[in-house]
Amino acid sequence: MQMLLISLLVFFIGGVLSLLFSRSGRIASIVGAGSAFVASIIGLFPALHSLFSGVSQQLRYPWSMPCGSLSFELDPLSALFLTPLLILTALASVFGAEYLRSWSLKKSLGAPWFFFNMLAFSMIAILLARNAMLFIISWELMTILSFLLVTFEHEKKSVRTAGWIYLVAAHVGVLFIFVVFIMLGMKNGSMDFDKFALPPGSIAAASLIFVFSIIGFGSKAGFVPLHVWLPEAHPAAPSHVSAIMSGIMIKMGIYGILRVFIYLGPPHEWWGWLLIGVGALSAVTGVLFALAQHDLKRLLAYSTVENAGIIMIGMGTGVLGVALKSPLMAAAGFAGALLHVINHSLFKGLLFLCAGSVLHGTGTVEIDKLGGLHKRMPWTSFAFLTGSVSICGLPPFNGFISEFLIYFGAFYSISSMNGAHVFSSSAVIISLALAGGLALACFTKAFGMIFSGEPRSGDNSRFHESSPSMLLPMLALSSLCLIAAFTAPLTVSAFKYMLPQLTGMTFSTSAKALDIIIKPLWHVCFISAGFFLWLFALWLLRKLMPRSEVVEKTVTWDCGYCRPNGRMQYSSSSFAQPLTRFFNFFLRIRTLFKGPRGIFPKDSHYMTETPDIFEKGFFAPIFARIHDFLVLLHRFQNGRVQMYIMYIAAMLLILLIWKLS
Repeated sequence: MQMLLISLLVFFIGGVLSLLFSRSGRIASIVGAGSAFVASIIGLFPALHSLFSGVSQQLRYPWSMPCGSLSFELDPLSALFLTPLLILTALASVFGAEYLRSWSLKKSLGAPWFFFNMLAFSMIAILLARNAMLFIISWELMTILSFLLVTFEHEKKSVRTAGWIYLVAAHVGVLFIFVVFIMLGMKNGSMDFDKFALPPGSIAAASLIFVFSIIGFGSKAGFVPLHVWLPEAHPAAPSHVSAIMSGIMIKMGIYGILRVFIYLGPPHEWWGWLLIGVGALSAVTGVLFALAQHDLKRLLAYSTVENAGIIMIGMGTGVLGVALKSPLMAAAGFAGALLHVINHSLFKGLLFLCAGSVLHGTGTVEIDKLGGLHKRMPWTSFAFLTGSVSICGLPPFNGFISEFLIYFGAFYSISSMNGAHVFSSSAVIISLALAGGLALACFTKAFGMIFSGEPRSGDNSRFHESSPSMLLPMLALSSLCLIAAFTAPLTVSAFKYMLPQLTGMTFSTSAKALDIIIKPLWHVCFISAGFFLWLFALWLLRKLMPRSEVVEKTVTWDCGYCRPNGRMQYSSSSFAQPLTRFFNFFLRIRTLFKGPRGIFPKDSHYMTETPDIFEKGFFAPIFARIHDFLVLLHRFQNGRVQMYIMYIAAMLLILLIWKLS
């Protein structure tokens, strides 16, 4: 635990020093990125020790804050979220040092590195906090710091808009989190987590707290329909910050739901159905919107919504297993969800760093302006392919393993139960299969349009591969995606220390259930390893085979055109059109078309837009009405000090009357 406090201190000192060296962008980047890397490595050792040994450590200090205490604890559940946080922060900091260099002549880099380090500081504090006031203060700090990083390029109107949308959505969620902790505190007479426990028979209170926690923490996790900030904020932020926000920050919402769930007592069946329903909606909706995007970072942002849904489906399966007193179903569901927390952090962090590499090397992430980058950026192409295979849930990479566990729990439920439980488990299988198929189409489009074919923007001579300091973090994450798949049984076996917290099962029962799950998991890993070695052998054989034939180069079949060019290739819209047209009743795609006219037409275009129906159809009208109401209240702010004194006196009088009554 002391090492984690040292890690927090290094994050803080490094951030402050980067501010002091703001005049030199190079020194600020070295100090900021270097301290973030060192602090992450220091904190990683106690996190891994707690995760695999099950040891918990506590620290408590006095604090004059009302209802507050500086109460910290590192337990296996916190360690599970800390591990990917520290790994990704370390690698993203190395990437960001080079990525931000092009901005060093335009703006100071001291503040962004201070915000980056303090963002990691706040997220670690959230995972260690064991007092509601400390938790909420850390949560607010995380929100404000991430807002400041999102608005790094605040001179752009679109970035400012994205920042305000994020800030409003985040604080709507905070209101519900406040209510959750107030209800738990009132029931127990304390805001310390170790005092939280609902008395027997508090069914209504437990259910209300559970729903409020899903709304409050779900707004940060990006569940549909609370996801509207996510596709706006992620593309606006610098790419290494987007990797942290998507790979780690949204997991704080997952962590909050799990942490509150521990204190609510035995769950009800409909809690599991609710989680599965929200997860299925998020998974399918997220990947559908991702499929229709033309901007790579927006595509990845909507894909984050999909993966948050997959985690939610696993949690729902686990909660349903607890409610039905099925240890195997509960263990498989929670193990799949927790493993996907780690896996998603790795491959989504990788994909956002790849997007940053593409932006750094080409100046754009608009898919329809790219193409043929494999020749110019082979290492980025390899890393993006690795991340794409992982996120699609294909063997032998890690995304497949965590989804396999959720499938395992659902199929076990079908084979051992009946009635509505079979229906809910069938919904899990169908939604996971549909999301997986659509994700495969989505990332086939992304990789094919960006890295295959020919350049769509004409001359690509200015496109270049990223520097080694940007490539190394991407290659490290690519390797970790493979390593995480082959070591998944060892990771899952460590979950036996946190499953009793989440499920209420005894240690021996949870360990026995995990042993049953781990056996087929080892078989999957061995088959995946064999498949990987077979592919590697084929590649090696192809490289070593002598080539006696003469290789001639010529143009591809040009369909009768004398002068084919890159614009004659499939666009991202045309590639995805068969699927997006099928789901157009939901997506509501807008088509902007101007056809060629005359004998010698000069200009024509065909474009598609996919507005978020939840933002345009639900949130925008609500915020418009709120704006109109606030405009009416604006007349009370007339600039006269006498009126403000009268408002204060009137409020004090009302409070006095209320207190006396």
